[in-house]
Amino acid sequence: MQKKWIGVGLLSLALGSGLYYFWNDLSPENHEEQIVENFEEELEEDLLLYGIKINKLDVIEGYVGKNQTLSTILAPFNVPYQIIDEIAKKSKDIFDVRKIAFNKKFTVLTERDSSQAQFFIYEPNPSEFVVFKLNELEIYKEEKPVELRKIEVGGEIDQNLSVNMSKLGITNDLIDQFADLFGWYVDFQRLQKGDKFKVVYHEKIVEGNVVGITDIEAAYFLYKGEEFHAIPFEQNGETSFFDQEGNSFKKAFLRDPLKYTRISSKYNLNRYHPVQKRYKPHLGTDYAAKTGTEIRTVGDGTVVEARYTNANGNYVKIKHNGTYTTQYLHMSKIASGMTPGSRVKQGQVIGYVGATGLATGPHLCFRFWKNGKQVDWLQEKIPPSDPILPANQMAFDQVRMEKLQLLASIPISFPTEKLVAQK
Repeated sequence: MQKKWIGVGLLSLALGSGLYYFWNDLSPENHEEQIVENFEEELEEDLLLYGIKINKLDVIEGYVGKNQTLSTILAPFNVPYQIIDEIAKKSKDIFDVRKIAFNKKFTVLTERDSSQAQFFIYEPNPSEFVVFKLNELEIYKEEKPVELRKIEVGGEIDQNLSVNMSKLGITNDLIDQFADLFGWYVDFQRLQKGDKFKVVYHEKIVEGNVVGITDIEAAYFLYKGEEFHAIPFEQNGETSFFDQEGNSFKKAFLRDPLKYTRISSKYNLNRYHPVQKRYKPHLGTDYAAKTGTEIRTVGDGTVVEARYTNANGNYVKIKHNGTYTTQYLHMSKIASGMTPGSRVKQGQVIGYVGATGLATGPHLCFRFWKNGKQVDWLQEKIPPSDPILPANQMAFDQVRMEKLQLLASIPISFPTEKLVAQK
C-alpha cells in the first residue's frame, strides 16, 4: 500500500505539470504501475553479506579442501595470478594466506554478468572473517556480532574436578581457569567426595553457536569443609580476585607450570631413578602430560638458559628476582624467542612437553630455587599480591555483597546420568 500511494502522488504531480496520457499507448493505470515498479527498484533493500552489498553479486560458498591454497581456490574464478600474488603479499600483516586451513569456510562473490571473483571472504574461526577485495587489492578483518549468555553453574565432586565439571558442560578452558584461580588454596590431587564448586561466566554466541567463553566472573569452592569465595575487583587499573576478607588470590607465581594436570612424582631426596637404576635425590616436581602440551612460566622473569643437555634434554631456566629461579626440563621443543636475556610474562608459553634427556616418557620436570638452593615447590609459601587498599574498602564491600548473594543463589546441579541413577 505504501509504495502504491507514492506512485499515485507522483502521477498527480505529473498531470499538474501539463503531461497528458495517450490512451492508445499508455493508460494512467499502466503508467501508475510503471512508476511503482521504478520506485520498487529504487527502494529495493540492500542485501548485505559480511557487510558487503550483494544485490548484484552471485554468492558461492565452500570449504577449503586438502592442500588447497588461495591460488587454487580462486583459479576457477578467473582471477589473474598477478592479483593473487599481490594480494597475498599485501595481506601478511592482516592475515597470512599461508594459514588458510583445511575445512575452513570461504565465500566468493562474483558479478552476475562475469564469472570473475570480486571478493574472497575467509573464516579462520567462527567469530572472525577476512575480506579480500580483489578488484581494489584491499584486505581487512572483521568480527561477527557476539551475543553473551550468562552461565551460573554449581556441582559436587564425586570423581575429580575435570570429570565433574565436564559433565555439567563446562569447557576445558574454564576448568583450567578455575584450577589456576584456586590452585594455591586447593590440592586438586586430593579432593574429597562432597567438595563443591560454583562458577559464573558468559558464553560467547555467534550465529546461534557457542564459540567461546569469557573469563570467570565469580567462583566458589568448598574444600574439606572450608569455603573459598573468589570475588573480582579492579584495583590499580587491574581486575583481580580477592577472598571475603579482601586478600588477593593472585600470587607472584602460578600454582602449576602446566594447565590442570596430574603430578606423577614429587620432590624426594631418596628416589629410585627409573633410568639410572639407582637411588638419588629427585629435586623437582614431575607433571604427567602428553607430548606437545604447552609449558608456561609460573612468573615474570628473565631467561638465563635455553638449551639441550644429555640429562635435562631441552630445557629453559628463568630468574624471577633475587630470590626465586625456576627450570623446566625434558621439553620436546623450546618455544621461539627463548634466548638468554629474553623477558617473559607469567603464563607465557616457553616450551612443550616431551621426553628428551633422561626421561622414560613425556612429562615436565619442574625445579624451583630459593636463594640459590633447590627446594620443594609444593611446600613453598608464596606471598600474595597486595590486599584491598583502605581507600577501596567501601567499594569492595559493595561488590563483595553482590557476588556473595549471587554465588549463594546458585544451586548444586547433578549430571543427568547421576539423577537417573538416583531414581
